[in-house]
Amino acid sequence: MKTAVEELSPTRVKLTVEVPFDELRPSMDAAYKKVAQQVRVPGFRPGKVPARIIEQRFGRAVVLEETLNEAVPKLYGQAVDEVDVFPVSQPDIEVTKIEDGEQIEFTAEVDIRPHFDVPDYQGVEITVDSAEVADSDVDEQLDALRQRFATLTGVERPAAVGDYVVMDLRAEIDGENIEEQQASEVSYEVGAGSVLQGLDDALVGMSADEEKSFRTELVGGENAGQEADVIINVKSVKEKVLPELDDEFAQLASEFDTLDELKGSIREQVRRTKLIDQVVQARDKALDTLLEKIDVPIPESALKAEIDARKHNLEHQIAESGLSRDAYFRLYQTTEEERFAEFETASARAIKVGFVLDKIVKAEELGVSEQELTNFVVRRAMEMGVQPNQLAQHLADNDQLTLAMVEIVRDKAKAVLGDAAKVVDSEGGEVDLKAIYTEINGEEASEEPAEESEEQKAEA
Repeated sequence: MKTAVEELSPTRVKLTVEVPFDELRPSMDAAYKKVAQQVRVPGFRPGKVPARIIEQRFGRAVVLEETLNEAVPKLYGQAVDEVDVFPVSQPDIEVTKIEDGEQIEFTAEVDIRPHFDVPDYQGVEITVDSAEVADSDVDEQLDALRQRFATLTGVERPAAVGDYVVMDLRAEIDGENIEEQQASEVSYEVGAGSVLQGLDDALVGMSADEEKSFRTELVGGENAGQEADVIINVKSVKEKVLPELDDEFAQLASEFDTLDELKGSIREQVRRTKLIDQVVQARDKALDTLLEKIDVPIPESALKAEIDARKHNLEHQIAESGLSRDAYFRLYQTTEEERFAEFETASARAIKVGFVLDKIVKAEELGVSEQELTNFVVRRAMEMGVQPNQLAQHLADNDQLTLAMVEIVRDKAKAVLGDAAKVVDSEGGEVDLKAIYTEINGEEASEEPAEESEEQKAEA
């Protein structure tokens, strides 16, 4: 088999493949057997029709077509390996020559990962946030803890932003009650930002046993998008009361006896989080710095596939939300046009990141151990709230274990970049990532410093 490569663009090639007929013999034998199973010839049992009879009655072209259908995809795969290209799309294959008994020729046009060089990333200077813990950091965490233990107390006054109301809601269009647009005993925080436009404004100043209506656009159900009159009946108004910051609160909210002990524990937790964030920032910024130095053409088919996948996921999210499209985008304070523009930018970057990290994976000869794959599945299962064995089975059944391993080695490539950088904090102090690994994990290794780092990356 001979393969010639023609570069059509930096991201697309044309392979011309010549195959001697002898290399088609196994596929041709398989084709005769398949055709023999499909045809019915008097005097012969199914599957026992001789090759010469098949050719006499149905023509050799039928066998050749079946042979090529079976052989060409395999030959294409061999050709790709032979010329060392990395396809990122399905090929456009055309059989251009059939010389029966001599050879066949076919061409395959396909988008590929472009060729590029990765510049030296040793000693790249990176600045990350300081890991110093300020009193305000501790106060912020304490306030969040107090919010969790807050109580609601009924008040005899009009509702204000931050209060909670219990209310009944119903909607009318042209005076006709909409059955599905009714809700009773709804608890709601005034000012929380309902997708039902006008609700917060209407609630401010309302007292218990008061009724008010306002006109708005319905956001869900069969009447989504239609103007309607929404009638609110406030049943009660309650204000949030935060517990006092004292030893009693520390005993209520934690295993500690005193507030000082609780503050000390929070300070250490915040410091740990900041150390992990330094690792994440170092890796992300080292990657960003490298990306700025590399011009990587993006294959159009790969970009379109990535954008289409994000759009499909968005449509699923909108459908799952039960909201109208307008209400959904209003909830996230964006527009469809803005989200699609974000998809364009994010998709191009994601593809470029994948190409660059894969280069580093190959250069550094990174791999995935069985234990690393197990740890990945366990962490991901915890995030999804499912059993690890269930997730592992799902990944195996849907041929996604390879994708999981790609994600793992790419994360390891990011760790290589972070470890190779010269990292300082915003105060000018040197940041020793290996010392952080040792403190967090208790061992000196360039791995994810802790499970919390997964949350950090998700937030990023």
